[in-house]
Amino acid sequence: MSKKKENEDSQSKPVILKDEAGLELACYIERSLEVEDEEYVLLLPVDSPVEIFAWNEDSDDEQAATGVEDDETVDKIFPVAQAVLAEQDLILKRTAFSLTVAGELPEVDEDEILTLEFEDEIAQQEPEELQFLASFYHEEQEYAIYTPLAPLLFFGRLNQEGQPELLSPEEFQRVQPLLEEQLFDELE
Repeated sequence: MSKKKENEDSQSKPVILKDEAGLELACYIERSLEVEDEEYVLLLPVDSPVEIFAWNEDSDDEQAATGVEDDETVDKIFPVAQAVLAEQDLILKRTAFSLTVAGELPEVDEDEILTLEFEDEIAQQEPEELQFLASFYHEEQEYAIYTPLAPLLFFGRLNQEGQPELLSPEEFQRVQPLLEEQLFDELE
């Protein structure tokens, strides 16, 4: 089987990435790279990742958004968020590493984009742009659901059974320059 045909087959059939809690995230293999006799994969989730933010009144009469990350809060608001998204024919899912939605996302509306600026000077990350999907209230708290405009990608390694495993932060830092070099070489 040719390498091109092999890549097409791997991209069309999702693989499952699991977290420590046993949650699963279906992903397509965007790229497969061999570095130091290990097979690494660049994974793209099948469904669109989403983030939920709580809107808080700031002291300057402006609103500030805080990402909802703790499982207890997500458990409380999940049914309401699920119902609100269902009105748009989107199915909210509890998946590994991120909440996701299945279904066709609405067209991007430039007036509905949230830009997150990162204050971490060490990482020097680019601002992240998120598309607004829906908002709702739960126990007098306003929440909003957004999806990133840029794709969420994961670097993993294929284990002995051919299943992807997320790289540890240490391993990712070690192989990142080698992976990036190979990716850039393929693009040229």
